[in-house]
This record gives sequence, C-alpha cells and structure tokens, in this order.
Amino acid sequence: MTSDFFSRHDGDDRGEHICSKAVRAGKRTYFIDVKATRGDDYFITITESRKKMNPDGSASFSRNQIYLYKEDFAKFAEGLTEMVDFVKEHKPEYFEAKPETSIDEEFEKL
Repeated sequence: MTSDFFSRHDGDDRGEHICSKAVRAGKRTYFIDVKATRGDDYFITITESRKKMNPDGSASFSRNQIYLYKEDFAKFAEGLTEMVDFVKEHKPEYFEAKPETSIDEEFEKL
C-alpha cells in the first residue's frame, strides 16, 4: 500500500480543494480530500475507487464516497482509532509490512 499527498481536481466542484492524499492498496485507491466551504469550514471526503475488468478486457472504475463534516471529526477519529486498535490486538499480522510490488509485476497481473 502506498500513499501520496497531491493536488487534484476530479470534476467534483463541491468545495475548494485544500489537501489530498491517495492511498493505493491493490486494485483499490482511497482518496482522502480536505475541502473548504465558501464560509471556510473544512470537511473531508473519502472516496474508494475500484478497478474492475470488463468482459471485453477493458477496465472501468467504480466509486463510493462519504462526506465527513467538522462536527463529526472527533467522533469519527475516535471510532476509527478504536476499531483499528481492536484489529491490531486481534490480528497483528494485518499490520506487518509487505513488500511492494513493482509496476511491472502489477502490469503482469492484468
């Protein structure tokens, strides 16, 4: 899994982009974006983008998105931390570093 900070514009005009991070994980990419309203209130969007292979061999992407508003940041972070800590305790092997595959290896899988 890799992650990068970057600036992007994906055609979503709901809010001004402040900061973005892409987290690549196999066939999924998670985009975590901080945006600002006209009143300069921040909100976060989390987008899951999944690559799917079509029967004709072409690729398409499906997207799922959630919006997280400022009044929910603390509760969301608390809940996410609690669940990640639970998994770390019960399945620590999920957090062991795995070697990254090269771009050539990823291409061969397609």
